Amino acid sequence: MSWEADVSVTRFGRIETPAGAKYVEVQEPRVHVLSDAPWAKPHRTGEVYELADVTWAVPSAASKVVAIGQNYRKHAEEMGKPVPVEPLIFMKPMTALNAHGAPILMPPASNDVQHEAELALVIGRKLTRATEVEAADAIFAVTCFNDVTARDIQKREVQHTRAKSYDTFACCGPFMVRGLDFSDLQVTCRLNGEQKQSGRTSDMVHSPAKLVAFISNVMTLLPGDIISTGTPSGVGPMKDGDVVEVEIEGIGVLRNPVKR
Repeated sequence: MSWEADVSVTRFGRIETPAGAKYVEVQEPRVHVLSDAPWAKPHRTGEVYELADVTWAVPSAASKVVAIGQNYRKHAEEMGKPVPVEPLIFMKPMTALNAHGAPILMPPASNDVQHEAELALVIGRKLTRATEVEAADAIFAVTCFNDVTARDIQKREVQHTRAKSYDTFACCGPFMVRGLDFSDLQVTCRLNGEQKQSGRTSDMVHSPAKLVAFISNVMTLLPGDIISTGTPSGVGPMKDGDVVEVEIEGIGVLRNPVKR
């Protein structure tokens, strides 16, 4: 997907600099460094980088990543599981976050590491026990996410924590997009250029607003927190040397090499 400008949306992200990761606003062909996180009403510092030269960091310095299981009916079917009546939530640690372009490191403990292409939400304000209307208003932006999973461990243990929490297993980026209608976007995953997953966000069992409201009634969400909303069908294994891409309409392409 190209980086063509769209006046209806704004692209933000974080880039690596000699002074550490910094939030930026993307205006092709450059990125403008911001004084603070984009939801904190920052100003431009005057520091500018060429878009083609930047190294992306994870787009948000999240305090936590909350992910959703079986939120597409066809994925629940391929996993042999029922569609949850309520959102099925689990956590991925901050240490699992992995930026665009950085390698996915396959752990020695697993022989079946799989891709899961997902739309992720970035929260823009503190949220506790919210209604769906309040939750929708608190979604600051959306981004691409790959909920990498050690499937053999997940099947063996039933629980999600170890299978989903290895370092590099929460790929996110390259940037976050604000102002985009994300109710019906195409979600695609390609492995070495071959399409493996294809779905639309309109196929979700539980809407993004419902997910955020539900989670906020369990735990307080903070600005920058990331919520990954579930994956369409077609998940499958990756191997050393592969390149996996998650593309979401209107957002961009998240690309990561795979290494054993």
